[in-house]
Amino acid sequence: MSLNARSIVNKTDILQATVHNLKPDIIGITESWTHPEMFDLELHLDGYQLFRCDRSLSSKGGGVLLYVNNELNPVEFSTNTIYGEHVWCQVDDLLIGVCYRSPNSDIVGRENELELRKVIEEVSNSHFVLIGDFNYPDIDWITHTVKPGATAETSRFLECLEENFVTQHVTEPTRSKAVLDLVMTRDPDLISSLNVIEPLGGSDHNMVTFVIHHQGEIAVNSKEVREYAKADYDKIRGELASMDWDELLVGTADECWYCFKEVILDLERRYIPLKKCTGHKRRKPMWMTWKASRLVKKKQRVFAKYKNAEHPAYKLAAKEAKRELRHSRRKFEKQLADNIKSDVKSFYAYAGSKSKIKSKIGPLKDDNGNTISTEQGMAHEFNEFFTTVFTKENLTSVPAIQQMFCQYGYLLDIHVDDSVVMKKLEKLRMDKAPGADDIQPRYLKEIADEICHALAIILRKSLDQGIIPEDWRIANVSPIFKKGSRGKASNYRPVSLTSQVCKIYESILRDAILEHLIKNRLIRESQHGFLRGRSCLSNLLVFLDKVTDCVDKGINVDVIFLDLAKAFDKVPHVRLMNKVRAHGIDGFIGNWIENWLKGRKQRVCIRGEGSTWLEVISGVPQGSVLGPILFLIFINDMDCGIINWLLKFADDAKLFGKVQSDLDSSILQGDLQRLFDWANEWQMEFNIDKCKVMHIGNSNKNFKYYMDSKELEMVQEEKDLGVLITNDLKASSQCVQACNKANRVLGMIHRTIVYKNRDILLKLYKSLVRPHVEYCTPVWSPGYQKDKLLIERVQHRFTRMIPGLSKLPYCERLERLGLWSLEERRNRADIIEVFKMAKGWSAFPLESMFELSNTKHLRGHNFKLVKHRSNLEVRRQFFTERLINRWNSLDQQTLDVDSVNCFKNRLQRLRKTQMGFFVD
Repeated sequence: MSLNARSIVNKTDILQATVHNLKPDIIGITESWTHPEMFDLELHLDGYQLFRCDRSLSSKGGGVLLYVNNELNPVEFSTNTIYGEHVWCQVDDLLIGVCYRSPNSDIVGRENELELRKVIEEVSNSHFVLIGDFNYPDIDWITHTVKPGATAETSRFLECLEENFVTQHVTEPTRSKAVLDLVMTRDPDLISSLNVIEPLGGSDHNMVTFVIHHQGEIAVNSKEVREYAKADYDKIRGELASMDWDELLVGTADECWYCFKEVILDLERRYIPLKKCTGHKRRKPMWMTWKASRLVKKKQRVFAKYKNAEHPAYKLAAKEAKRELRHSRRKFEKQLADNIKSDVKSFYAYAGSKSKIKSKIGPLKDDNGNTISTEQGMAHEFNEFFTTVFTKENLTSVPAIQQMFCQYGYLLDIHVDDSVVMKKLEKLRMDKAPGADDIQPRYLKEIADEICHALAIILRKSLDQGIIPEDWRIANVSPIFKKGSRGKASNYRPVSLTSQVCKIYESILRDAILEHLIKNRLIRESQHGFLRGRSCLSNLLVFLDKVTDCVDKGINVDVIFLDLAKAFDKVPHVRLMNKVRAHGIDGFIGNWIENWLKGRKQRVCIRGEGSTWLEVISGVPQGSVLGPILFLIFINDMDCGIINWLLKFADDAKLFGKVQSDLDSSILQGDLQRLFDWANEWQMEFNIDKCKVMHIGNSNKNFKYYMDSKELEMVQEEKDLGVLITNDLKASSQCVQACNKANRVLGMIHRTIVYKNRDILLKLYKSLVRPHVEYCTPVWSPGYQKDKLLIERVQHRFTRMIPGLSKLPYCERLERLGLWSLEERRNRADIIEVFKMAKGWSAFPLESMFELSNTKHLRGHNFKLVKHRSNLEVRRQFFTERLINRWNSLDQQTLDVDSVNCFKNRLQRLRKTQMGFFVD
């Protein structure tokens, strides 16, 4: 199907309805009027892969979109030309393209016309279909001649088609009496059943439908799945309740597990019905009523009868369809808003459809440039790539570890009973995927009371015997797209889907290990990942506290941002277990972990198709519960021998220190070398190309640093844990980045929400927009007025979207919506963070960042802080200095609460009584 939209943004309703009725496999759209700031999800059609080419922001209009049925496995294709507005994909050996040629002489240009002919010449050697609006009204496509008065460029275009033996199939007018929208192929018999049908919405171009005769076929993946919502759980529970698990579960842990599994799966087969599921089925949009769908079909029938978009009968039918589509969407969104408190799940399902789409995996390109589009082939390619990053451990030179942790005591065993297992079963998330044992978490949660005793028996046997069933050591790996080309396996990361029962056991062990590590203070203060009370925010606060303090005193700082390559996958198992035992984790638990790591296997699964099983010889499984904690233990001694500062968040690390002289630089280089030596010794690897150096300080001498004899790249800004750090330590760049993200999402909401109800817009704003401008704000809260206004403009723009409020002053709009200004919220976030420190709910005590006042018997509270004199604005505006006065002015009653929520309520009342308290 080919159409000229003249702005698709305002016609998404009618487009979705048309696609639902016609069910085309290929949709080419010209004059989309899209721009680079629009998200793909705004243009998403369920069941289709989108390819797009937008006109630049400096020039309005234009743009092309190409939608292809997912089941055709389209691959992006690029021509060797620089023509402005065209996009291509490849399906098997067929090229499919959409092109727009503007009638505007300033945009067309002689060079652009030449590039368009080059496009046709290049693809003419292949099987291709090229559709689009070419704006050549002076060609008679029945006689293939140029009309009198036509331009020379029109003649050259027609000659190009004839010289390359290209067939143009459209002969009926598509706009007024002119044939502007063309369908071109190399093979005359490739296209049949071509029809010019009614326009889309208010467009002045008719749509064109046609059938492509090509040997490539849609793969229909039909399979049967269990309907867990229709299961007879009463009968399942009844049979389970009558079982004597103590008598049934005898023998080894392995035998007990497979006995339990057989019972569970047998009940599943008997009491949970099956249904057929086809992968290519495209559903009706959730907001569209059947009445709206019928009116769209009626409109199409009326046009087919009269073949005239100006006919009164067609105009009436089009008006009725448009009105009903808009009404059905408004009604759906209004119902969401009305039921937002009682049915928040439906709201977030709709909000999720506006904020993210499921990315289709592949097709892939192998090392020889061949396309791999089958599920089986892609799964094999992914699995081969994922296993290449594993570390083959050198067991001849395993480093010795000093038993430095033994003095703190050992963790040898844990207590396991029904109540412990039951708590974990109750916390299972029903939307999670099962592992290779195919036992669904929803099923486990429904029968939790009846199986908790059996699971406790199996875990106890597994710990006592050190036996790990194979089901717990195998994983279905799901490739998750990161960024870059979707055709490269290296641009995906593996996430292991393991047994849900094993995850329950891992969670029990994880809790015991964490308690042991925290109680005995075994994890170094430099680590901020996967630990309660520590986060990206705490990592960045500690980092910038030290850096801004140095710079304020005139001391230069050099920062080296480090990147461990494929860190979780490269952990060698023998070295890991040596470190686990060095941390006092031994006995039954140590043996269980060691056996859990041994003999692991994985396969990649894509849309139900799996690769062969391959051995996992290193790493901690990404997606497991124990994996992150084991990784923290493995890199815990990275700090040993380091003289300067080192901060870590899981595998992200940064090394930094004072550099006033060549000696300081040499010490920092020595620390860097020690880290490189540590990585070599423990068979890890730094990605040197991604390790960066930042020089901070006005008199910094910009020393050079090396790793493995390679000079590290110097940068002036670097994204660290989601926050943009610059060498001048100002927040302006981060403010711009945060505002751009927030404004893009806000624009998407404005364009896609028809019924602009106050409640639903507020929910969307709070859940999708505001987090972008409030992420880690205690770290980068702006001090300059221009940056504050830039951030505040996001909320200004949102409040003007609410019907009836656009002409009111900003303060009154906030009051009516129950919102704080973003500046007030940032200052409140500062105080809340200090409150957590003062109450001991943060991993960092108040004294670690602030100096407590020794002055007694003053009005206020017992946690008053000392404010120091700052020389530079960057220090004066940093977290540890900017909030002192506001914090000290609080009273004891405000701080005498036992939860963060209560403290927030006290701050709310304080704001009402002291207007301006949270504004600088």
